[in-house]
Amino acid sequence: MKKRVGRFAPSPTGPLHFGSLVAALGSYLDARASGGSWIVRMEDLDTPRTVPSASDAILRTLERCGFEWDGPVAYQSERTALYRAAFERLKVNGKVYACGCTRSEIADSALAPDGARIYPGTCREGLAAGRAARSYRVRTEGTHIEFDDRLQGRIRHDVEHEAGDFVLLRADGLFAYQLAVVVDDAGQQVTDVVRGADLLDSTARQIHLQRLLGYATPAYLHLPVAVNAKGEKLSKQSGAAAVDADALVQAFAFLGHALPKNIAAAPPHEQLSWGITNWSITRLTKARAIAV
Repeated sequence: MKKRVGRFAPSPTGPLHFGSLVAALGSYLDARASGGSWIVRMEDLDTPRTVPSASDAILRTLERCGFEWDGPVAYQSERTALYRAAFERLKVNGKVYACGCTRSEIADSALAPDGARIYPGTCREGLAAGRAARSYRVRTEGTHIEFDDRLQGRIRHDVEHEAGDFVLLRADGLFAYQLAVVVDDAGQQVTDVVRGADLLDSTARQIHLQRLLGYATPAYLHLPVAVNAKGEKLSKQSGAAAVDADALVQAFAFLGHALPKNIAAAPPHEQLSWGITNWSITRLTKARAIAV
């Protein structure tokens, strides 16, 4: 059997917060419990949102929490040539098209489940006279995706009507997250993606791109997302505080793997060792969000 490869891919927009620690812990335990590899990738492609010192701060926090990753840390900002090559393949095959629409012009479009606007296909048959390309979108006509999430069960998406033709190359010249993550997971031979349920609605779009590019589709497991009392996902935008190794015990409990008292008082590497031995998906809740 092929060795499993898991990954943790934070966006370095600030220090590691509890929600990200939960994702790191879940992906780490799932990979290590099967004897697999676990890699770390910094998703720093969105340079306007990236905080220069955040990547190092996140890595140091992971180290203090006892995490050990395989191989060097990958940085999306250093991999743009790979995204360009994949984009050109799609373009040559007629799978992407130029779009001249501004955000304000599609502001009244329907909302996708993840809050993004569903593109109505205005430029699908070509740019209107006098319009210049601002971004490039991938075609989704008639695309229906079904997959089995290891925790959430059978998921079905009508990509054309629930997401629309989504952007691969942004108006500011940056490649979009959806393309970058697909290229990275394939290039790094990731077999199992364990992440927060806030990204569940992106998975169908990513599988669509995987199929267009001829990539294998990883197994997916979407964990409950940690939210605050207002129901907001913990993030820099919602004022989530930075965490350190002392939050590891709470992260275990959040994932349904409450540590025995003697292990909870032990160093982080012993806590992780216990977690690897005792990891079980049956202990996880299918709820997409849990308040902390």
